[in-house]
Amino acid sequence: MKHLTKVQCAYIAGFLDGDGSIYIRLKPNKDYRFNYQVSPNIVFYQSRRNRLFLERVRKMIGAGYIRERNDGMVEYVIGDVTTMVSLLTQISPFLVFKKKQAQMFLRIVRKKAGVKTKKDFISLAEMIDKLERLNYSKKRRITSQVVVDTLKKL
Repeated sequence: MKHLTKVQCAYIAGFLDGDGSIYIRLKPNKDYRFNYQVSPNIVFYQSRRNRLFLERVRKMIGAGYIRERNDGMVEYVIGDVTTMVSLLTQISPFLVFKKKQAQMFLRIVRKKAGVKTKKDFISLAEMIDKLERLNYSKKRRITSQVVVDTLKKL
């Protein structure tokens, strides 16, 4: 990830505040220790006709990829944890609407590195629940309670 100027940080923070999302999903995956993959993402959204704005932000940051959706929208997706931590650390002072999400995201990523037990993983899932409540997530199906129920069966 590139080091950003203050102007770039302010621009990207404003873009993320208005047309972006900071989230972490739990994906069922039996190859992982607790049967769930922790999948963090930062995503910026634009209509297909404004794709150039996303290309510019991607070039500034120097990481991630752009994908076109079937509904006329384009997404710039960053999924690399090191890049996301660096980005959020740099732009955090300029965030307004998504400042709490960025802070919670960073706490979750730090905590994830220390997960050793089922109890640790459940605590992590509960933190992810809190992040998603900040995001007003409506489609989310995998919550900490689903994780608890799955881990009871193991």
